[in-house]
Amino acid sequence: MPEAVQLILLYVLIPVWLLAGLGDWACHRRDRIEQTVGVNESWLHLLMLVEVGVPILLALFFEISTLVLWLMLAALVLHALTAWWDVHYTFGKRRIGPTEQHMHGLLEVLPATAFFLVAVSHPQAFLAMADAGAADMGLRWKTDGPSGATRGLLLAAMIAFGVLPFVEEFVRCWRWRQRRRRQEARSDEALEPGRKGRTGPQPGRP
Repeated sequence: MPEAVQLILLYVLIPVWLLAGLGDWACHRRDRIEQTVGVNESWLHLLMLVEVGVPILLALFFEISTLVLWLMLAALVLHALTAWWDVHYTFGKRRIGPTEQHMHGLLEVLPATAFFLVAVSHPQAFLAMADAGAADMGLRWKTDGPSGATRGLLLAAMIAFGVLPFVEEFVRCWRWRQRRRRQEARSDEALEPGRKGRTGPQPGRP
């Protein structure tokens, strides 16, 4: 991979993507999504993290072949579909402000930008996506690229600023749902004697 492309990916696109994800998480926390859509939306955020994480890990640890590009593209298509599903489900259930909408735009555009940067940097593998006979469908460990220390720092940053905030969000939503269910159960128990009294035999009736 050309050094300029590698520098753009490592020190521009991925950091901006992590910051956009952190901004999106902060918007969710500010708007207290656990009290509206809760777990049903939060697990979609975790799914999208996995879908974007796959291409990043492939680019970090494997040689760019036609197979790797196909796997990256498949993950990005799934990510786009999940993002649509997320907004479709959330629409009308909670407010999505302008800041959060801007974060969503970055989170959708940056992975696609990174994919095409990688693809055009490997024209032979990219063009072979349209030619099965010339396709390199191998999966080989990367022998060059970023140092082990750089990869370790990048993975640590992804976990700290990408994964952990949304795990915290999911746990917060789960706890809120469990607490609400307990409150509803206690309310039902408190109302139960009154219901039995209304449905039982009434004086003067056979």
